[in-house]
Amino acid sequence: MKFLHTADWHIGKKLNGFDLLEQQNHVFKQLLQIAKEEEVDGIIIAGDLYDRGLPSVDAVETLNQMFIELNLKETFPIFAIAGNHDSGERLGTGSEWYQYSNFYLKTNLLEATKPIELADTQVFLLPYFEPFEARQLFQDEKIKTIQQGVTRLVEEMKKEMKPDKQHLLVTHFFVAGGQKTDSETKVTVGGLDAISLDLLAESFDYVALGHLHSKQALSHSRVKYSGSLLKYSVSEVSDEKGVWIVSLEDKQVTTTFRKVEPLADLQQITASFQELMSKEYYEQIKRDNYLAISLTDTKVIPNVMTELRKIYPHIIQLDRAYGRDCRENEASQMSQKLQELDPLELFTTYFKQITEDELTEEQVNWLKESLAMTQAARREQV
Repeated sequence: MKFLHTADWHIGKKLNGFDLLEQQNHVFKQLLQIAKEEEVDGIIIAGDLYDRGLPSVDAVETLNQMFIELNLKETFPIFAIAGNHDSGERLGTGSEWYQYSNFYLKTNLLEATKPIELADTQVFLLPYFEPFEARQLFQDEKIKTIQQGVTRLVEEMKKEMKPDKQHLLVTHFFVAGGQKTDSETKVTVGGLDAISLDLLAESFDYVALGHLHSKQALSHSRVKYSGSLLKYSVSEVSDEKGVWIVSLEDKQVTTTFRKVEPLADLQQITASFQELMSKEYYEQIKRDNYLAISLTDTKVIPNVMTELRKIYPHIIQLDRAYGRDCRENEASQMSQKLQELDPLELFTTYFKQITEDELTEEQVNWLKESLAMTQAARREQV
């Protein structure tokens, strides 16, 4: 059996206000072409099909058209689940008759333990759930965490496993050891969302994961995140986006990653305002990219965003390279020697480290006056 493993489409998502439907359609077409080239036996979508539980009309129409292309026109079987961004009730509407075209969509736990059989493989579809749902399903008050819920569900799945079949799980959770990015909604409450890697690896021949947006989030030959098809945060700027092609034969797994390319990439730039506004500089930049800009300037720049957007229309983030976060990082790395300096020397050294400039004579006088006033106030309090 050969599957295409994808997840975290987040159809309808906006990137700091910028609509991404055109971008999402662009990478979907590449996914479809890859599926046809690889002649896969099925498409796995491991959750977060939509970005919101109540998606926009445009988002619904976009996803519906994608399903039509994959399942009705190209006749690929689809194995999909709801993620934590999806509303299971809304997404699952119509799922009872989808299966007549080999479109298997699971959005709740009621049928999660019953596999779909495709040739020599049993596919188990486990959507995202909260602990109380498993507690209610099994009438077991001892189930307090997702780990406990998944453990119980896997026990039930094993009762359905045929020894002469291969076993594949599709699910949408944070697996212990995975690395998160900023665009994933935090669903952790006291560690409730963490699942043991060993539990999954020991129970299935392959586990197709969704939730974390990077394929590098977990390093395991048989338990993998596909990652998202687009970069949805600056923390993903270096990620390679695409899909896994998964081949299962005699319970042996081989995987190949196929890349997709966006219409407009996400890029980080660190430069001064003067550099950014110079033609020589900006002609080297793909200005239609989504840009996260860090300014090296320390002075106030009037209407800075307005001026920059005249040249760079898709700025998603603008900060100072020597802003608050940078200062805090620098401060945390100061040596004990700096801590032993007197206040004037300490501030002078600190200012030079951060701005690479010396205090002006006027600034030194202001600082001296401020320090003298502070010391006088403290003496009065004593």
